[in-house]
Amino acid sequence: MKNAYVVGTFDTKNEELSYVADLIRAAGAVVVTVDVSAKPDSATVDVSNTEVAAFHPSGKKFLGETEDRGKAVTMMSEALGEFLLSRDDIGGIIGLGGSGNTALVTAAMRRLPVGVPKVMVSTVASGDVEPYVGPNDIAMMYSVTDVAGINRISRVVLGNAAHAIAGMVVNAIPAAGAEKPTLGMTMFGVTTPCVTALRKALEGEFDPLIFHATGTGGRSMEKLIDSGMISHVIDVTTTEVCDLLMGGVMSAGEDRMGAIIRRKIPYVGSVGALDMVNFAAVETVPEKYKARNLYIHNANVTLMRTTAAENSAMGHWIGEKLNLMTGPVRFLLPEKGVSLIDAEGQPFYDPAADEALFSAIEETVIQNEQRKVTRLPYNINDPEFVDALVSAFREIHQ
Repeated sequence: MKNAYVVGTFDTKNEELSYVADLIRAAGAVVVTVDVSAKPDSATVDVSNTEVAAFHPSGKKFLGETEDRGKAVTMMSEALGEFLLSRDDIGGIIGLGGSGNTALVTAAMRRLPVGVPKVMVSTVASGDVEPYVGPNDIAMMYSVTDVAGINRISRVVLGNAAHAIAGMVVNAIPAAGAEKPTLGMTMFGVTTPCVTALRKALEGEFDPLIFHATGTGGRSMEKLIDSGMISHVIDVTTTEVCDLLMGGVMSAGEDRMGAIIRRKIPYVGSVGALDMVNFAAVETVPEKYKARNLYIHNANVTLMRTTAAENSAMGHWIGEKLNLMTGPVRFLLPEKGVSLIDAEGQPFYDPAADEALFSAIEETVIQNEQRKVTRLPYNINDPEFVDALVSAFREIHQ
């Protein structure tokens, strides 16, 4: 059994952190306390903040040298991340605190592999936690009251968090038996028939991991690729590129497809849901887009049809990414529509916009035996298109 790491600013949160550490020990786990305070050697712990600070990439001894709290938090977080990566005994990690400590500890937690238990008790956990969690398996627990002493509320909330991390550390995950190779796939509601059929066609040989292409979903898949936990990919739904280039709310960032490039793994992809930019409720759509073809998916999601010019820009962006891939590439283009609502008779049906996308990809991609772009006379959700994806996948995984 590995250890439970209790991490925080022991100079100001000693009582609360020690309470959590004691409960974890009582539950049967070995605890390692780690101080990330700004003042040198300010607490009696297993790992001092001075020891942690020594792991900063610059090697700078920054503790006590700056009055800029934000800078100190950032540098300590960087040092903590490097420190955690140096350890081979982490069975789980728990932190607690306000916005500063939450930012410090979760940034370091995000350096750890998916599957290592991570719990953060925070005063900001009831709001937008995406900046703290990102594409990672961090469990955020709202502290309800401030993390300031042990009271009738904090005693229970912190106690539950302590027991949660102890349970994760003490109890091993049951073995899955003979493990199949992992297969990452991206899906949106409008490409669900395609990806569902793909999963059924391949799940006998592979362990399919389906990622909802909401920005975080794409980043999660690529984090797992970078960590070596995903070895095969069918990237049907590249819609996050729309939001990146047009300012939607579901961008996966400029590094989308970056993990494929870095890991040099075989890649099968398509243009799923590149007909839409995602916004929240219709009133949140930027003024410059108000007159566009908008589709209200639900009260909190509004879709905007991409134009021919926008599709051309996306095609060039994707093509440049494909050119950087050194593993085998097969990229398939569905001429009869890139989503359920881009089919004939549906609200986003626009063959001219699709043609601009397809042409830009073909113009940009440097095709050879390793890297091929193929047009097919189907909608992305047609069974024939699914069959073509499966064939392309098997071709590059012979």
